[in-house]
Amino acid sequence: MPASSGGKARARGRTLADVYRRFGETEGEKGSPLYGQIAIALSESDEALRVIEAVPSRRRSPTLVLAALHDFALAGQSPALTAAFGVSNASEVTAPVAPLRGAASGDGPRSAAEVAVEVMVETGGLVLERVMGRKVRGDEGGRHAVLYPAVAEVARRVGARAVGLIEVGRAAGLNLVVDRVGISYGSGQLLGAADSAVQVSASVVGDGLVPSTAVPEVVARVAVGDELVDVTDADEARWLRACVPPDQVERSARLEAELALAAADPPEVVRGGVVEVLPEAIARVPDGVLPVVMTTWVLSSLGLEERLRFLQRLDEAATRRPVAWVSVEGVGVAPGVPTYGDRKASGHSVLGVSVFEHSSLHAAGVGRCWLRGEMLAWFADA
Repeated sequence: MPASSGGKARARGRTLADVYRRFGETEGEKGSPLYGQIAIALSESDEALRVIEAVPSRRRSPTLVLAALHDFALAGQSPALTAAFGVSNASEVTAPVAPLRGAASGDGPRSAAEVAVEVMVETGGLVLERVMGRKVRGDEGGRHAVLYPAVAEVARRVGARAVGLIEVGRAAGLNLVVDRVGISYGSGQLLGAADSAVQVSASVVGDGLVPSTAVPEVVARVAVGDELVDVTDADEARWLRACVPPDQVERSARLEAELALAAADPPEVVRGGVVEVLPEAIARVPDGVLPVVMTTWVLSSLGLEERLRFLQRLDEAATRRPVAWVSVEGVGVAPGVPTYGDRKASGHSVLGVSVFEHSSLHAAGVGRCWLRGEMLAWFADA
């Protein structure tokens, strides 16, 4: 019956409304005030919620839908939304979009939340096409402050004059430009390229000094994974930008600079499951060059058996030459890396350097880090 059908739709709408309202309240306080306002406005629009309900349930999350709206603005598909988001690098309009109701009403400027709701109601189908087959990639920035000293240290231990960097499991492979960024530490130390467009910082705790050894020449850069993003592809790079809320200006600017740096020297790409294709990736590094495999918070997505197989692949690749592994993983996640009595789920990660050579493994923990690498403690005796 029509009445019953409408009741069910309203019930689903209320459930979805609760999700968006809760997200908006949380995001407004902790993450992006702009996204918080938009999420709450969407939760209050029955028309917008009905549009969102038209996509599969796993595609209705606020983070994904908001990223789609941001992508829509970046692509220049809605000048009103582009202006409301403060987007300055939107591309030219690639398809005609119907004007929004009230766009020329003369009632004064509208908030970004009002514009976003109208875009969703009027052209939501086009917006939500962007969520199909995609996921939010809001954590793709490089972890240079913790990786740089670790890569330099493991190369020093092997005596390597050149390295080939292999990034495992990070979609955009932005850690691969670690040697081309500038890094400042709270201790006053400066590492890397002072003239780089990408400048990062990290606070330092404890008595250990971050080693000042420079990363040797990087002669190969290889990205490994089954969901890699081509940073030279305009659509894929734009989606990465869209996953950062537009009011997080500093974070957006850094991502923009990292993408430009990566696109200037794009990595080789080896697609597939990280355990299966790791040997191929290592083989891409020329003879006489130390392969340095880097993992940053990716091994926790693998089961214990797969992590042990990952370790085995590294060992197998070290029959002809040393292979190094730099790991930034939660306590107890990286097989073979000492935890020094730290408890799992302790709130920090262990920075490990491991060298595989002739069926032997030399692994050490050289530090701890917090806040995804924004705070670092280098072990004094590392």
